[in-house]
Amino acid sequence: MSRARVARRIAAGAAYGGGSIGLLGVAAVGVLLAEMQIAKRTVGGGAAPLPPGADGLYGRAFGPDEPLRLALLGDSTAAGQGVRRSGQTPGALLASGLAAVAERPVVLRNVALSGARSDDLERQVSLLLAQPLGPPDVCVIMIGANDVTHRMPPTESVRLLASAVRRLRTAGAEVVVGTCPDLGTIEPVYQPLRWLARRASRQLAAAQTIVVIEQGGRTVSLGDLLGPEFAANPREMFGVDNFHPSAEGYATAAMAVLPTMCAVLGVWPETDRLEPARRENMLPVAKAAAEAAKEAGTEVTGARAPWALLKHRRRRRLPMPAEVSAEGTADGSAEGSADGSAQARGEGATETSTSTN
Repeated sequence: MSRARVARRIAAGAAYGGGSIGLLGVAAVGVLLAEMQIAKRTVGGGAAPLPPGADGLYGRAFGPDEPLRLALLGDSTAAGQGVRRSGQTPGALLASGLAAVAERPVVLRNVALSGARSDDLERQVSLLLAQPLGPPDVCVIMIGANDVTHRMPPTESVRLLASAVRRLRTAGAEVVVGTCPDLGTIEPVYQPLRWLARRASRQLAAAQTIVVIEQGGRTVSLGDLLGPEFAANPREMFGVDNFHPSAEGYATAAMAVLPTMCAVLGVWPETDRLEPARRENMLPVAKAAAEAAKEAGTEVTGARAPWALLKHRRRRRLPMPAEVSAEGTADGSAEGSADGSAQARGEGATETSTSTN
């Protein structure tokens, strides 16, 4: 069965209560459980530090304008577990990058929780919507890895994600979802678990894309975005626990999400116009979701139903944020620096490849 068809079945099961559609065949479960025991002995050998707090104000040097409000939700990837400095977390990198592109201050609120599955999104959304300042302007959600490792039924996983996106969109927030990463890129995981983990991750990522597009959000495939970097430089790209990304790994993921996050707010220099030279296309939503799951860094944006835009935006180098102060404020390095702002907007910046397969 094609990945697009499986993704449609999972999404339909989530929408219409179609029970638990398994990602893996029953015959594979025994092998998977045995391999998981081996993986547990090698993954997580070190103690990952707790995610450092990065909430605060970024880009104060851009003036007294009303700040944009950015929120991160999800699991340890969104929280930034594995790094020791607040400026190395995805939230700080994205807030600093958004401030540089928009040339406006940005307030960051991160409610992501290490170990969270999609069933924690309701709590996280409620925390955000209870804020006195109102809903964020844009929310970035990174979720799914723990759903796969804890064998949450995929129909339940995508139903919970769809509900979270719907609540945020109803409140007026734009939503960008970094879909389930490819767990087959984790170096200590061996075959056949590596193949099974990759298959389950990509099927969930495609189903996530379908339901997010249906709710008016956008997705960016994290997939095996870090795969080649992990393979070539495992010591640099993994954190001390051999599982969570290092500072370099988080920066790579943030560079992939930043263009879509800025585009949804209308501050990215590129438009949504398709560029065939970059293999961009308009496809049925399920087909676009399956294609995006295969190629990390791919954005899927809803067009006229049942069509979606498949885009490969140019990634840019991120300005490195300063640490969050005791007062809960932070300055991106782009503040007071024309070079930092130009790099984040893509002026004279080095383009990185959008294809990692």
